Amino acid sequence: MTAERMSAATKHPRYTLEEDDLSIVYPDSDGEPMAEDDAQLTTMIYAISSLRVWFDHREDIYVGGDMLMYYRINDNETRVAPDVFAVLGVASRHQRRNWIVWREGKAPDFVMEVASGSTWRRDMREKRDIYAEMEVTEYWRFDPSGSYFSPPLIGERLVDGEYRQTTLETDGDGVLRGHSEALGLDICALPDGNLRLYDPESRQWLQTHLEDRSERLMAEAARQEAEAARQEAEAARQESEAARIAAEEENRRLREQLRELQSGQ
Repeated sequence: MTAERMSAATKHPRYTLEEDDLSIVYPDSDGEPMAEDDAQLTTMIYAISSLRVWFDHREDIYVGGDMLMYYRINDNETRVAPDVFAVLGVASRHQRRNWIVWREGKAPDFVMEVASGSTWRRDMREKRDIYAEMEVTEYWRFDPSGSYFSPPLIGERLVDGEYRQTTLETDGDGVLRGHSEALGLDICALPDGNLRLYDPESRQWLQTHLEDRSERLMAEAARQEAEAARQEAEAARQESEAARIAAEEENRRLREQLRELQSGQ
């Protein structure tokens, strides 16, 4: 028995290790595409990437998406694949091919489903019941098209086994937002149909790996440009100082020559 499995059994009171049939194979793919359209794919990529960047310093928060999750012990046919999810209190550096709830020790703390024409009904009903059974703390749904959900952003938190809606507010810029207690972040639906995540404490919008890298490169370029300007200014100052010293030396030499001429008369 590994330490990892012992820990999982301790954390998840619903199951015991004796029940776990290790001979059962749990597939890591269902053959379905990651997303149905560009809007759904773009939203998923942004949410997963930006959360991974934001929590990169944490070794106890795992962020993933479109991963098969098995939540009924010894059942490899009953599964769900959240578009975006985050799990607190687990190893973040451990690479996973699927998520087996009783072996990991817990279900996600945060799940988001991104609506599409073929998924939105299941997101609203069937998956809601599944995530409640799994004891997912927060369940969010986002509709980039604005065609399926009204409002396009819905957040719910599990209370006594039932989901209760999170309060949403619309600010002066038309941004619809709600706060995720699990993540400590605001989930925001922009008027243009995009999803963005916001940290109210630092007042920062979360960025993807590419956005973060681009900003770092721009900051480094600006730093190097400022350093070059500083060095250029320093060189000009030194040149000016050298010219001043040379001029003073020349004046001293001329005065000395003048005194010698005057003393020789």
